[in-house]
Amino acid sequence: MSGIELEGWDHVELWVGNARQAAHFFAAGLGFEVVAYGGPETGMPDRASYVLEQGDIRLVVSGALQPSSPIATHHRAHGDGVRSLALEVTDAASAYEMALSRGAVGIAGPRTDEDASGKLVTATIAAYGDTEHTFVERTAYSGTFAPGFESNRLPPRPAGAPVGLRGFDHVVANVGLGALGCWVEFYEQVMGFDRLVHFGDDQISTEYSALMSTVVWDGSRVVLPINEPAQGLRRSQIQEFLDFYGCPGVQHLALATDDIVATVDALRGRGMRFLDVPADYYDDARGRLGDLDLPWDELRRLGILVDRDEDGHLLQIFTENIGDRPTLFLEIIQREGARGFGAGNFKSLFEAIEAEQARRGNL
Repeated sequence: MSGIELEGWDHVELWVGNARQAAHFFAAGLGFEVVAYGGPETGMPDRASYVLEQGDIRLVVSGALQPSSPIATHHRAHGDGVRSLALEVTDAASAYEMALSRGAVGIAGPRTDEDASGKLVTATIAAYGDTEHTFVERTAYSGTFAPGFESNRLPPRPAGAPVGLRGFDHVVANVGLGALGCWVEFYEQVMGFDRLVHFGDDQISTEYSALMSTVVWDGSRVVLPINEPAQGLRRSQIQEFLDFYGCPGVQHLALATDDIVATVDALRGRGMRFLDVPADYYDDARGRLGDLDLPWDELRRLGILVDRDEDGHLLQIFTENIGDRPTLFLEIIQREGARGFGAGNFKSLFEAIEAEQARRGNL
């Protein structure tokens, strides 16, 4: 089945409790630049929204100004979390109609907004939980982000060493037990995506918990792993997410870099906190991968994980949760040919996550 023609990621929007502070976190902690603002001053009376960019990554953080705002309702239910995964298309109306004809649930039909920079067309369909996919058509728009946003009186560029993030590598969802298959089918049937890889619970497990995961993609830029919990002796990280978020949602954003050592060094210098690596990880990793010409001492110092597949190797690291609830976190990844997702690191990663769960009393 032919898919909806995507140009790639347009942006990811988070609905948060305090947009001003969230924007500061992404700027000061991760080196993003605030490039646009929307709020009452720009004709948006119910919210404050900041647009942040780094490389090809665009994030929008939006907070409610009124208790009746849907953003406030969302935040009460979920805490800070991803509301919209926005995808750039050449024809938003056509993409929306095609999605509906294949079984998608429409949230907002095609809408055209205009300002001096032209016309921007958007349309939105439902995804898992309270997450949405918004189709964004920018072919006739040359502004910074969208009508209703301005680039005046913005915060200054963030201080500190450049971070070097360049794009979205993948975006991971958590869904409920037994729901993985139907969401994979949604992306295949509605979006025309293909399955890239599947991991069974025998591949992603520890002594206590397990999960299953299928990765779907558009064949080019948009890569979406989907996880569901599997039966285990104790509560899995996926179930903890579902319990605290209250429904399926985005578990983490994976952000790509071309030099993970420099990136993580800069992030740690800015105060970012990462999961602890098990003490014996690097002895084991060098035993498996010691033929790779890598700065092993620097990787150990910074806590960066290594894995490889038949196409090459990758390096990755995971932050702690970036909000109060144990839900959303970030991954930093550098690919050197590898197309996988760090399967050789799964056990160490999940043991690190389980250590954090145990500290919270949730394992």
